[in-house]
Amino acid sequence: DPAAVARVRAAATRTLDEWGLAEEAFTTELILSELVTNALRHATGPIHVRLIRDRALICEVADGSSTAPHLRSAATTDEGGRGLFLVAQFAERWGTRYTADGKVIWTEQPLADGPA
Repeated sequence: DPAAVARVRAAATRTLDEWGLAEEAFTTELILSELVTNALRHATGPIHVRLIRDRALICEVADGSSTAPHLRSAATTDEGGRGLFLVAQFAERWGTRYTADGKVIWTEQPLADGPA
């Protein structure tokens, strides 16, 4: 359900507020919006989202597909194809981890205050 993207953003913002990381909300919402939207469009099975506060803020989006996303250059006339590029610009690092049930796309955002 595409409406799930808004619910994920809202839940992430609440969690970041609870962790005292409200300043990370805009970037985290953008990253999660792109990753969840991609999972809804291109993947199968249930989608799971997880935020981890460690030395960095880690966002994970798991789905049932084993197909990894890839960066591509979108032409000026393309309506899509820029999401992962934006994720790569806003995250310090990102990647794909394969699981028995599909894959996890993860991102890391640096935190000024270090580990929790």
